[in-house]
Amino acid sequence: MSTDSLHPATGTDAAEGPQDPNLRVVPADSFDVDPPYVPDEVGFDPSEFEDRFLDRELSWLRFNQRVLELSEDPELPLLERARFLAIVASNLDEFFMVRVAGLKRRIAAGVAVKAASGLMPREVLDQIWQVTGQLAVRHASCFRDQIVPALAEQGIELVRWDDLDRDEQRHCKRLFKDRVFPVLTPLAVDPAHPFPYISGLSLNLAVLVRNPKTDKEHFARVKVPPIFSRFVPLGNQRFVPLEDVIAEHLKRLFPGMEILAVNTFRVTRNEDLEVEEDDAENLLKALEKELLRRRFGPPVRLEVEENIDQHVLDLLISELGVSEAEVFRLPGPLDLRGLHGIADLDREDLKYPNFLPATHALLAPVESASPVDVFKALQRSDVLLHHPYDSFSTSVQRFIEQAAADPQVLAIKQTLYRTSGDSPIIDALVDAAESGKQVLVIVEIKARFDESANIRWARKLEHAGCHVVYGLVGLKTHCKLAMVVRDEPEGIRRYTHIGTGNYNPKTARMYEDFGLLTTDETIGEDVAHLFNNLSGYSRNASYAELMVAPDSVRSGLVELIETETEHHRAGRPARIRIKANSIVDEAVIDALYVASRAGVPVELLIRGICAVRPGVPGLSETIRVRSILGRYLEHSRIMWFENGGEPTTYIGSADLMHRNLDRRVEVLVRLPSSKEVEEVTALLDLAFDDHTAGWELGPDGEWTKVTSPDDQPLRNLQEHLISLHRKKRRAAKG
Repeated sequence: MSTDSLHPATGTDAAEGPQDPNLRVVPADSFDVDPPYVPDEVGFDPSEFEDRFLDRELSWLRFNQRVLELSEDPELPLLERARFLAIVASNLDEFFMVRVAGLKRRIAAGVAVKAASGLMPREVLDQIWQVTGQLAVRHASCFRDQIVPALAEQGIELVRWDDLDRDEQRHCKRLFKDRVFPVLTPLAVDPAHPFPYISGLSLNLAVLVRNPKTDKEHFARVKVPPIFSRFVPLGNQRFVPLEDVIAEHLKRLFPGMEILAVNTFRVTRNEDLEVEEDDAENLLKALEKELLRRRFGPPVRLEVEENIDQHVLDLLISELGVSEAEVFRLPGPLDLRGLHGIADLDREDLKYPNFLPATHALLAPVESASPVDVFKALQRSDVLLHHPYDSFSTSVQRFIEQAAADPQVLAIKQTLYRTSGDSPIIDALVDAAESGKQVLVIVEIKARFDESANIRWARKLEHAGCHVVYGLVGLKTHCKLAMVVRDEPEGIRRYTHIGTGNYNPKTARMYEDFGLLTTDETIGEDVAHLFNNLSGYSRNASYAELMVAPDSVRSGLVELIETETEHHRAGRPARIRIKANSIVDEAVIDALYVASRAGVPVELLIRGICAVRPGVPGLSETIRVRSILGRYLEHSRIMWFENGGEPTTYIGSADLMHRNLDRRVEVLVRLPSSKEVEEVTALLDLAFDDHTAGWELGPDGEWTKVTSPDDQPLRNLQEHLISLHRKKRRAAKG
């Protein structure tokens, strides 16, 4: 669940260590520690609070524990619980591929630098083995003891081979003979056959056979083909794991041999990327080469069935070069990512009720059935979009599509970090270029795990005549910007979209994000300067309404936090509210601690990783940290400051992490009108209300579910917002 990934609980990213940004990019967050922000005038002595930062790796694992709690919640729809189990599995895979791999690389290189939490890399890794071991067992137990029985009660049966009747066994035999057997490749291990390469995240059978003539035992590996469904449908919503079908028919693969033991196993490898960037013109080729190398990274985890033959396990440990700590013994079946297929079953009674996003009221046609002219609508008023409650397709997508078709539009400029391969936005940009418009696309081809797809559609855009730029050397371009330049009777006008989420129509239905569509001239001029910075040699780092990383997001936020402290000391209204995916940056956190020591109320709504330690006497007594997980991935970033009674609010792409503030181009935009600020304020009021469900973070780093202060039912924030949008839609229809 990755990841800015793709599901309501993903959100991990990789390890990056100290490096010269002009030499290479190692995507993700760093293990190095930035100097803490310590304003001398308040007498804040960091030595008094050496453990003031929670460890980011362990915080991420606690985040995944919260996701697992959703799987364990009997109040949630059953197939959604199954999907959360699949998300936990995906999240753990990415955590090992990137974060654990980065820690191991750091230890192997002898870079023994303490994390901000005060833990050495080896100490962090030791705690990771303990916590992930417990988490993996709990995950498997939830599947076996809760989800499987509950699914069976609803007529969806996940069975093993011994549970099949004769007709089902005959069906599987035909399937194996006709489709599976032709693609299987048994790989023996003996003096003539070295131990085979085991690809990362593949599911494999470890087969122990004996030659009856020589009485010799042999080991072989059979890869479970990923091209088939993980759970084989048997009819009547009954399913059996594919590896069970293969295991039962191994005699076809090893004729004349005696099958002694069969166990499934799975290897997780280091799949981080390191791309040399001295020659930016060859970045695409370098990435393509590195993507091939990724498949051969060193192992970081070995998952095996708990009843595996010890002789086979010893062989796997020896040949793969993993330690005992990296071995996870689990009840089968392994690799529960396949539960996505079960969650996709056509059983709407076991899923969240359908919700169809509506067109934002300011972009909705009043009487005509024809789509609203987005440009005329924006000439009347800016529009603050809140996805997925407001439709992405009838707002942002339509904005780009109408710009591509409008003869008055002279140019379209856009950043693309992730998008779907069949994105109508890509098609619209292609159409615009082919019709003679100037089209500039800043493509981030180093977006984690989307590199191959991004390379493909970057080339598609280039072939259509778009100006494709791959951003700045050493920095990922993560900001979400689109600008349309239009020739109008009054002169040239810029129309701008700045968002918190990617231009991806598919994830826009699952991610919670904000986006501002505006004709504000100052914002438009700022965005135009930024595009010039990204595509040319301009290094203008001064903006009127934007904060742009790596130049000014950290310093800008620290300044706003300091201003809030000054308001509080002067007796003016003061409060800080931040909503983000993660907060790790020590400088920002220390600034929040200083504000808290001065008495400023600080409320943080953090979905994933949080290094802030709230509620510590003398340090963070006024800091409150909440987390909300659910149907949609809470993805928006909001920085809200009460500002003496005149609230100032920024939205944008930046989380408060080293990677975002130092190694990415990120943008936060100040909302230009009080109406938009009030909309965001209302959302934050709901999120921090005592009657809204979620989790609260304690000073010990543990999260606990919110309980009602008066025994009244807790509000599910996302379902509440769905209800509000449905009411607005009915009211609009009269």
